Amino acid sequence: QVQLVESGGGLVQPGGSLRLSCAASGIIFSIYGMNWYRRAPGKQRELVATITSGGNPNYAESVKGRFTVYRDNAKNTVYLQMNSLKPEDTAVYYCNVIGMPYWGQGTQVTVSS
Repeated sequence: QVQLVESGGGLVQPGGSLRLSCAASGIIFSIYGMNWYRRAPGKQRELVATITSGGNPNYAESVKGRFTVYRDNAKNTVYLQMNSLKPEDTAVYYCNVIGMPYWGQGTQVTVSS
């Protein structure tokens, strides 16, 4: 059974940083690309970052230069380092295995002074 568990969210002031983690189990993690999505209140789900099985990242324009996605295949974990956070980054963040209908429970990120 595929399981994804996100963690690392919280309340942070504008300009601050957080690192999100997504631990995967039940799959051969190293062969799959991974996505980070977010859903803000009243808005549609947004693809934030993608990392291929080979470690190549891609980012939404809204986070480019501020967020970094990377993976540790030995730990079956994908990370999202978020710097220079803005109030508009407030959302529930989810990870997803590319091509698979599995989602974690999400982790809340709130950026507020």
